Order: sequence, then structure tokens, then C-alpha cells
Amino acid sequence: MRRHRPPLPHFMRDPSHPAWRDIALSTLPVALFCIAVVALVVWLVDPAPPRSITISAGPRDSSFMQMAEGYRAILARNGVKLKILESDGSVENLQRLLNPKSHVDLAFVQGGIAQGINTDTLMSLGSVAYLPIVVFYRGNGLSQLSDLDGKRIAIGRVGSGTRELSLRLLHANGMDPGGDATFLPLDGLEAATALVSDRADAAMLSGDSTTRTLMLRLLNIPGISVMSFEEASAYTRIFPYLEGVDLPPGVLDLRRRVPQQTVHLVGPTVEIVARNTLHPAISDLIIEAASEVNGVPGLLQRAGQFPSPDAHDFRISEDATRYYKSGKSFLYRTLPFWLASVADRLLVLLLPLAVLVFPALRAIPALYRWRVRSRIYRYYGALIAIERDALKHTSEEERVALINELDEIERSLNTLRMPLAYADAFYVLREHVGFVRMHLMPARRQPQNATH
Repeated sequence: MRRHRPPLPHFMRDPSHPAWRDIALSTLPVALFCIAVVALVVWLVDPAPPRSITISAGPRDSSFMQMAEGYRAILARNGVKLKILESDGSVENLQRLLNPKSHVDLAFVQGGIAQGINTDTLMSLGSVAYLPIVVFYRGNGLSQLSDLDGKRIAIGRVGSGTRELSLRLLHANGMDPGGDATFLPLDGLEAATALVSDRADAAMLSGDSTTRTLMLRLLNIPGISVMSFEEASAYTRIFPYLEGVDLPPGVLDLRRRVPQQTVHLVGPTVEIVARNTLHPAISDLIIEAASEVNGVPGLLQRAGQFPSPDAHDFRISEDATRYYKSGKSFLYRTLPFWLASVADRLLVLLLPLAVLVFPALRAIPALYRWRVRSRIYRYYGALIAIERDALKHTSEEERVALINELDEIERSLNTLRMPLAYADAFYVLREHVGFVRMHLMPARRQPQNATH
């Protein structure tokens, strides 16, 4: 009974593969691996900085809006577009940052606003300004907020940071909505007008309401005084996000010595708050812009005092900490922003290239050798199978079939393209084909010898 033998492998029927195919098939897996590693590093480790970001500032014509406009001009010099959104103030700014659908990247937020709110997804780039609260009142001699109990107090419009801070300070002094004091939702010029027209007994002003001009106008009106927080140190300990700020004598008007004595104030700082996904290069640009816009001397600060790494409600970002310690990196100091960004990303790629890609490239010659030698080894597999069958007791018909298979192997070898570096292994293989043929030829002669 004739045994079934599988057909010869395809590589023996089509052995004339060009050498470039072996090179290509050896190089392709390594190339794909290198591309995947580089793409993964670029995507996860150091993506390109965005060309456009959005900041939530404040009301139109507010100091927040003016700061944002200054930032926009500086960022534009570096090819980054800053989109500015108007808002009602710090409360709305924080809400926008916490809402992923708002697409706001950073905002100005007054200290103390985030008390009791989960801000793990946010980070601070530092403080950029003081925002003290200034209490003007009708009369004189008041030194404590508790002295305002039972009076009409303008505490700021609903949703403003001034109102939030005023309510907390008044609560600490035993005054809450619904009590003996009447809280009026007025701020700025409207609150000052109510105070002057005797529609309010006190006005708690902050931020844009505490301009030099407005404070001088109020203090020049007979019967209007400013309260000095003699317990400023106590306030800063009870409310860690508050800072003590002094108005020295004559700071508003040196000629007339206004104020007459040092006025102690308390208030939070304004922080630049961003989402924790903000690109490090953009973080550096924002702090650099803040140094130019907020670093000038003013009524409440000395030159170079802001921006500062002091943060209260939010953790200071690692990139901001690095910037405050050592400034911009060498590349960003010496090259244009976008060129430095490309160079910086290329440096980041050197590590995976050195650790993974270069060793992988060394694997290409090994893969090539394996492909060439594996082709030779597969021929040997076919020869061994034929030789084993030849050593068995087989019929003449089966031996003829084995010789035909051997002839096909030899024809395949005659057209096989083999690199010169492997010529020795190729000719040894041909010798072994002849060796196996010697085992088969006597079996073909045996019937001829038997007839003589």
C-alpha cells in the first residue's frame, strides 16, 4: 500500500526570492517597533504645546481683564494665541476650571474661594497680586468688624469673590445673613455711592474697587473713615489663605499725608490656576508673562514681589516650582519658543532611542542571518525525511518516488539565491544531497543486478 507523503514546502517550489526581500522582512519588524516606541513617547511623555489656550478672567474693564490682555500680548510674541473669556469673577472662574465642558485652561482665582471643593485636577502657577478687603464706614473710631453689627453693609454682588470673603469675615465676628445686620449686594462704585448717600453704613471693597482714586475720594468726604484691622495677625492665622497688607502713611497722598496712620488690611492673593494637563512650556510662558505684567511696583506691592510661588488653596505645580527656582531652561532662553519646543522634544526622544531603538537596530543582522540559515535548515529537514525513508524496507516504487523528491530538491537548489557570505553552507548542503542520493541509487540498481 502506497504511503501518502505531503508535498514539498512552498519555499522549495519558489526558491528564487531576491536578497532585498530577506532584508526587508528582517528590517520591517524592527522599524515598526521603533516607530511605535517613538510615537508612544511623543504622545505620553512630551506632546507638542498647543498654539491656542483659553483663560477665564473677570468682568469687562476689571483688573483681571487688564492682566489677561497683558498676558495675551506677551504670548502672541511667542506664537501662542490666548483667548479671554469674561466672567463674574473668581467663583465663576473656578466653576469653569472644574467643568471639563467649558474648555478653559487657566483662570484667575481669589484665595479662599475653593474651600471645601475638590481641586485635585487643578494646580497653581503662583500668586500674582494682593486682593485685600478695605472697609469704609460712616463715622470714626471703629476698629473691629463686630462693631458693624446691626448696620447696613455692602458686601459685594452675588457670585463675586468679595462677597464670599466678606461673608466669612463677618461670620467669624458673629454676623450672618438674617441677623441684625443688613447685607447689601453692592460693590465697587455702586457700593461707594450708597455709602456716601447714606443708603449704607459700611462698604467692604476689594479688587478693582480699591483703586487709589476711589479710596482718596471716599477719604476726602467728611464722615467717611477706613477701618484698620488691628487683629490682622489673628485673621491670617484663622484663615490661612489671607495675607496681611499695610497701607503706610501718605501712600495715597504724600502732600496731605493720606492716610494719617498705617492702615492694616487683610486679604487673599490672586492665583493663576490651571488644569493639571497644562503643557510645561505654556506654564513657563504664563509665568514669564506674569513677571512682566504683575512684577511692577504698585500701591500694595513692591517691584518684583509677584509672581510668587506662594499658593494656598491649590498645590503649586512642579513646572512652576522649577521655573521659580531656576527660570526657563537653556533651550527656551536661547532659541525662539517653537524652535526650542521642537529641540526639547527631540532631546526627550533620545532616551527611548538609546535604550530601546539602538539595541533593536542591532537585531536586524541577527534576523537576516536567521532567515537565510532557516531556509537552509528547512532543506535539511526534507533531506532527513528522505534519508529515513530510504533506510527502511521500501518497495522499488517508493524509492523511485524518493529519488524524484530528491531531484526536485536539487532543482530547487539550482535556482536558490544565496548571499555570498553563506556560500560555504550552501555547498555543504549540495554535498549532503549527493550523500543521500548515494543511499538511494543502490536500491535502484538491485533489480538490474538480479537479472544477470
